[in-house]
Amino acid sequence: MALLEGCKHEVELTVPLLTLADETDKAVEKIRAKVQIPGFRPGKVPASLIRQRFQNEIRQDVLEAVIPKAFHQHAQAEKLEVVSQPNVVDLKWEPNEPLWFKAEFEVAPQFELEDNYRGLTVPYLQPVVEDGLVDERLLTLQQQKAEFINEDPRPAASGDNVLVELESLGGVDQPINEKEVALALGDEATLPAFNENVVGMEPGDEKQIEITYPEDYGAEHLAGKTVNFRVKLSTVRRKELPELNDEFAQDLGDFKSIDELKQAIHRSLLAEREREAQGKSREKMLDALVALYEFPIPQAYIDRQIDSTLEQRFRSLAEQGIDPRKLNLDWAKIREGQAPQARKDVRASLLLERIAEREAIHATSEEVDAEVNRIARQEREAVAAVRRRLEKDGILGRIAGHIRTEKVLSFLFEQSTKVAPEPEPEPEPEASAEPAAE
Repeated sequence: MALLEGCKHEVELTVPLLTLADETDKAVEKIRAKVQIPGFRPGKVPASLIRQRFQNEIRQDVLEAVIPKAFHQHAQAEKLEVVSQPNVVDLKWEPNEPLWFKAEFEVAPQFELEDNYRGLTVPYLQPVVEDGLVDERLLTLQQQKAEFINEDPRPAASGDNVLVELESLGGVDQPINEKEVALALGDEATLPAFNENVVGMEPGDEKQIEITYPEDYGAEHLAGKTVNFRVKLSTVRRKELPELNDEFAQDLGDFKSIDELKQAIHRSLLAEREREAQGKSREKMLDALVALYEFPIPQAYIDRQIDSTLEQRFRSLAEQGIDPRKLNLDWAKIREGQAPQARKDVRASLLLERIAEREAIHATSEEVDAEVNRIARQEREAVAAVRRRLEKDGILGRIAGHIRTEKVLSFLFEQSTKVAPEPEPEPEPEASAEPAAE
């Protein structure tokens, strides 16, 4: 066996005559069992005639039988961890001669893991949550719990919810006549022309207004069109906000007081910021880990990683109603562009797997069960049914692998040396269009 490059090896193997004769007999019998030749009953065609008429088919069947078997036996004997299909690059088989062939294949990379993965230097600054952010979140919760109450006749104001009647007077192919259209005045989702014209109207007031809809408006029959409407204000609903007190906190959940609610909001915001900050630091940490080790990566691993990435993108496009097959894309160029990131991802995955083995980090059955239960709740299915489906599709093992990877990353982050991130460079000032004064 010879090393060609990286993880690619080459081997020359010989299949003895006796093995070839046995496989040839099997191929002849397989063909004789199904072939129909005039003058002979099914299965009774002489073997000599089969050998004469079906030489190419017999040869192909024998090659397909003996080459994989011979290669598998060699790999087992040499204890090779083969990660790709053998590629036969040369072959000789003459009558009454042994079969000789040369095959190229890839094996799993071999590398020594050192202790330098502990104490990696990563940029990280412990996040803080300002009191103002807690107040903003509290106000958001207050808005979500607001109630709209039918108001006595008064002019509509920004912040009100109103009901209007709309009748189109021109600008559309099909007339529009809606008796109850709800508008949230001042809301970003409400077209500015409605906000500008309805604010100040009193219940019972009517007026004609012109509405220009954006080109990307959700209703296709209105997108990009300018419509003249007769609008009549029917009802004004005033937003009533609940008071921010202990009772408000108790209505939201298991909180005894408004202070306890604020503390829970603070913890939630801090957790959000920590996840975001640690996510960025973990990316830098992985970059640092990968930079410590240089070892060859099998092309088979890289191809699989690219396939996985593209499959995820195809699925995302399909969810948007886009058929990737109809896109005029240079897939060879796309795969080539994906190769550097795929190589890095594979190297990181191999290193994390080796660290998990050394540190005895694994996913517990309780952790896997918790994830299965989460998926079952999300999909509103029975836990047992979800587990069976995940096992059948081979996803359960991937879940365990993902959990283990996250635990390794957490371990490395805990072991790392945190340093303050470098300040981000300030954006360059835009060049002035004014000529410089002399």
